[in-house]
Amino acid sequence: MHLFGIGMSYTYRCSNCGESFSREEIESQGLYLCPKCGSARKNEPLKGVLKLEYNYEEIENEYSRGEFLNFPPGKFWLYEKLWPLNLSKIDNSLLPRVALPSDQLFKYELEGRTVLVQDETRNPTLSYKDRASSIVALKAIELGITEIAAASTGNAGSSLAGICARLGLHSRIYVPKNIPEAKRIQIETYGADIEIVDGDYDKAFDKCLEESKANGWYNRNTAYNPLTIEGKKSAAFDIFISTKGKLPQTILVPVGDGVIIAGLFKGFEELLKLGWIKKLPRLFAVQSSGSDAVVQYIRNGEFKFKPAHTIADSISAGAPRNLYMAAQVVKQSGGSGITVSDEEILRAQKEFIAKTGILCEPSSAAAYAAFKKLISENETDGNGEILLLITGNGLKDIESLKNKGEMGK
Repeated sequence: MHLFGIGMSYTYRCSNCGESFSREEIESQGLYLCPKCGSARKNEPLKGVLKLEYNYEEIENEYSRGEFLNFPPGKFWLYEKLWPLNLSKIDNSLLPRVALPSDQLFKYELEGRTVLVQDETRNPTLSYKDRASSIVALKAIELGITEIAAASTGNAGSSLAGICARLGLHSRIYVPKNIPEAKRIQIETYGADIEIVDGDYDKAFDKCLEESKANGWYNRNTAYNPLTIEGKKSAAFDIFISTKGKLPQTILVPVGDGVIIAGLFKGFEELLKLGWIKKLPRLFAVQSSGSDAVVQYIRNGEFKFKPAHTIADSISAGAPRNLYMAAQVVKQSGGSGITVSDEEILRAQKEFIAKTGILCEPSSAAAYAAFKKLISENETDGNGEILLLITGNGLKDIESLKNKGEMGK
């Protein structure tokens, strides 16, 4: 029995040329990037990334601000009009399998400041990537697809593998040879077919695209599939609900390919379009100095490929695939980019875990390292609330926990 009707109508708009396309035009042809200007070249950011747009006047008529704030965090399907899903074609008994914890937002006193922490470490596969994987997998079910492929440094792959296992789908995961062992084991244990690529994440991304096209698999590659951006906007809604509509002024976001920060912005932008907030939070893109293409592009508007080298594997990307959109949303929000060294990340990881009891991985600790840097340089508004986005569990990268005592002293 299905409890839901057809979801909200929507269109796809190109983030590059601005052209709009109907949902039928994109989905019936199995397209991912803009049909007019889209391209996916090796060692380059994607061009023509698509962004979904809804009829926001219609959504306003469906939900009031007060009604929306009464939804529980972590159950995105309850407000189906904001998702590109026809839930009448999906077995509703599957939906609770992709629910997130309802208590992810906490307050801590850190560096003499009251800080909000969005803790994504207790999600179904222990990372933020479950938000995107759930939407992609449910869309696959709606379309009658049973096999999904993705490239990953670890978290997106283990997320897709785990969510597919929960929903009865099959996954194929392409990972670089330096993937942390715990993440590789997690992917394999979920029953995914895993291919370890002799190279870095950028090479795994390209190989996944090639073989997906050749074999007709549905592709979850970040940014390439626009539903990954769509899925990651759900955290903006959960933060809005958890703060009872009183959003923080500043959010520090670990950035690799740039999809999490673009998704967050899209969620807040939609709240603004609905008239439920008056201004956007400032989004700060945090990267390791060994993988800082997004921050460099924010600063100088130029991209030059160089291999990424950082202990924070989850934010390691020499060619961030969503670079252009990520840089754009940071600027639109009034934020900026921050780099921190691996040494700063490892020191921050040790300190953050001890102070909060949240076992985070290095990429998440980068947000805390950036916070400490902003505080030390007096770059924060003393009255504005700051939120740290903690995107992944430390158990996914045991080696960093072993080594941080040596590098992080």
